[in-house]
Amino acid sequence: MTPESPTTPPTAPTTPHALSHADLAALARIRRLTPRADPLANLPDVPPSRIPRHVAIIMDGNGRWARRHGLPHSAGHRKGGETVRRIVEECGRIGVEVLTLYSFSSENWKRPREEIEALMELCVAYCRSEREGLLREGIRARVIGRVEELPPPVRDGLRELVEATSGVTGPTLCLAINYGSRAEITGAVRRLAERVRLGELAPEAIDEAMIDSALDTAGLPEPDLLIRTAGEMRLSNFLLWQVSYAELYVSDTLWPDFGAEDFRRAIRSFAARDRRFGGRQEQTAQPPSR
Repeated sequence: MTPESPTTPPTAPTTPHALSHADLAALARIRRLTPRADPLANLPDVPPSRIPRHVAIIMDGNGRWARRHGLPHSAGHRKGGETVRRIVEECGRIGVEVLTLYSFSSENWKRPREEIEALMELCVAYCRSEREGLLREGIRARVIGRVEELPPPVRDGLRELVEATSGVTGPTLCLAINYGSRAEITGAVRRLAERVRLGELAPEAIDEAMIDSALDTAGLPEPDLLIRTAGEMRLSNFLLWQVSYAELYVSDTLWPDFGAEDFRRAIRSFAARDRRFGGRQEQTAQPPSR
C-alpha cells in the first residue's frame, strides 16, 4: 500500500467520437446504470474505461479531526457523515457503480461506550435523513456485517433504508456495519461445510466462485480501488477476500476533510496504473474470472 503520489493518467478523448470501443462500452454501462453520470465532463482526463466500477473506502481520521479542532469525538463522526454525502454524490457524477464504506468494524465495540452510542445514533439519523436523497438519485442501499448484533433502533433504521431502496436499479451504496472480514469468511466456510454435511455439496465442487457467492458481498463486483484516509497503512480486517486484486490508495487527508478533489485524485491514480493481475506488463490484463 503506497501513499498518494502525483500520477499522470491516460488522457481521455475530448469527444465521444474519439472514444475507444472499451471507453464506449464503459460509458454505455455507466449511463445505463446512472443516467445523470457524465464522466467526460466531470473527469475529462480519465477515460471512462479507467473509472473503477467498485470503490471501497476505509474512512479513518474522524477522531483525530475532532481532537485537532478541540471537539468531542462525536463531532468528528458527524463531520465524517457530511463527507459520506459528498463522496456518494461524486460517485454519481463520474459513474462509480458500487461504493462500499467501512462504517463500523466488529472491533469498534472496544471503543468507549459514549463514542459507540454516538456512532449508533448517527447511523440511525443517517438512515432517516438520506433515504429520500438516495431514492431521488436512484441509489440502492445494501448492508454487510452482523446486523443482528446491533441495537434494535439501528437494525430497524438499516432495514427500512434497504427496503425503501430495494426497487432501485441504479448504483449501490454498501455500508459495512459491525463488519469483520475474518468473521465473514468464517461464516461462509461454515455455510458451505453444512451443505457438505447434508450431502448437498461435494467438497471438490467448492471453488472460488462458490466462496464468492457465500460472502456478504455476493452479487457485487469485486472492489477495483481501496482508499484509506488519514495515512494509515493497513487493511484492518476489511474485505480481505474481495480486495485480492484491488489497487490500494492511501491519502494523508483525514476523512472529514476528504473532498471531491481528493476522491478524483484517487481515481486518477487508479487510472494511471497498469493492472496486470499476475500477467506481464505488455499483456492486456483482465480481472480474474470468478
